[in-house]
Amino acid sequence: MEEKNIKNARTAITSTTVLTFFAAGFELLAALVGSKAGMNLFDFASYATANANSYCFVLILVNLILFPLVVLLYKQNSIELKKEIAERKTLGRDILIGLAALAATMVVSYAYSFMYNGGRTALAYNENDTSLGTTVFRIIALALVSGFFKEIYFRGIAKRFAGTVLGETKALLLFNVMFAMLDWYNIGFSFFAGLIWIWAYKKSGHLISPMIAHGGANLVGIIYTLVISGVV
Repeated sequence: MEEKNIKNARTAITSTTVLTFFAAGFELLAALVGSKAGMNLFDFASYATANANSYCFVLILVNLILFPLVVLLYKQNSIELKKEIAERKTLGRDILIGLAALAATMVVSYAYSFMYNGGRTALAYNENDTSLGTTVFRIIALALVSGFFKEIYFRGIAKRFAGTVLGETKALLLFNVMFAMLDWYNIGFSFFAGLIWIWAYKKSGHLISPMIAHGGANLVGIIYTLVISGVV
């Protein structure tokens, strides 16, 4: 059993590491392409997702490619992923926990916005693509795909598989560091948001709670971009 646990933990860490470095590498490359002399870290980071459609495509692709491996990991250990996500008897409570985590995430996001806005200069990338196609693509990639799949990768398999070897708390924190590395361009926000989503997951015992908070926060961010752009 111990050997099996170690193998499961290795698979969990490997799959999430692949996701992290592939996505982070794409973001770094995009930032390097857009870099200019005189930029600070905030300016540089703003170009990581400047090509919204390419970024969304890569994010969707890498999440979907790795998902069968994760499904297999659950099946090999006779764990129903469906029940890990949600169960009818606790669904109402889990949704409320997710909404509470979403509210807490938005408070952190509001606090972080002062750092972002204060740190960026005229050299930073300013979002200008609010077309219907790009907006729909963002909703699919960020609110749906990221909100669903990333929580399975960074919270679900962290607790269920890596946690059996490292301990639940250590595993969740380790995977949260990788989560922050994947989203390095938001300068630490994902780490603190991830802590809230860990709380939601441990509080409810189901992934639906952090999924609601994660996907909801991304959706609010998309709507906010449309509002400040004058689209809505």
